[in-house]
Amino acid sequence: MDNQDIHTLRIMGEIERDGNPSQRELSRSLNISLGLVNTFLKRLVSKGYFKVKTMPRNRVKYFLTPEGLARKSRLTVEYLHYSSRFYKDIKRLLIGKFKEMEENRIASILFFGAGEVAELAYLYLQLTDIHLVGIVDERKNGNVFFEFEAEGLERLDREDWDAILLTRLDDTDRDIESLIEKGVDSSKIVTL
Repeated sequence: MDNQDIHTLRIMGEIERDGNPSQRELSRSLNISLGLVNTFLKRLVSKGYFKVKTMPRNRVKYFLTPEGLARKSRLTVEYLHYSSRFYKDIKRLLIGKFKEMEENRIASILFFGAGEVAELAYLYLQLTDIHLVGIVDERKNGNVFFEFEAEGLERLDREDWDAILLTRLDDTDRDIESLIEKGVDSSKIVTL
């Protein structure tokens, strides 16, 4: 499944759910550019997946056609298969990483990042003897993450951890550099 199929499925789902969103509203809710929304909608209409009805005040309403419903159903099945494979790959990666950490006698860790990756890492960490002792995420400082409260970089000063697992993947190099600048030995930084 490619990005185009994912965008198509998301647009179809939003329109089916809302019925009358503007292109600007679709752009905001799907976090994609207005131009991209426009291009996808034109393509979906030209393929016969939607019918368009003009409404008062320069608005349009999109109606999913039977062909569109069939396409959305096929895309949904493809997306479920794609997600399942992705989930299995992440599970294998995390379990392998935790096994490697246990072999290196790492008993307690900090997560660096409190997003979706950290949530999955936390779930699979429960299958090990490694203990999570805290979450470092200056962007979410004070937010609750399972039974932990996300803390800023000052959390690194407590010496109750053996390693830091980077669970934020948006800019790993920057995060590693930030940790090293804060005095963390690079051998204690674990990446996925």
